[in-house]
Amino acid sequence: MSITVEEKARLIQEYATKEGDTGSPEVQVAILSSRIATLTEHFKTHRKDNHSRRGLLMLVAQRRKLLDYLKGKDAARYASLIARLGLRR
Repeated sequence: MSITVEEKARLIQEYATKEGDTGSPEVQVAILSSRIATLTEHFKTHRKDNHSRRGLLMLVAQRRKLLDYLKGKDAARYASLIARLGLRR
């Protein structure tokens, strides 16, 4: 379960901190969040797909690590990203 090329390009354009930015934590977290949402929808119909569930848990852990990194580096950017993505609260 992956996202389309167009969706990924849209996320990169929307969350990039500067032109050509694809590696900033904001972009990475946005892409991971999109993939997590896609997999979550997949599990509504395929409840016993445990192999993909493991992949989902790894994506969630990776997103958590990136968010922790961003929170340690710049709390304002972290808070802004959380609000834009609608994560937590």
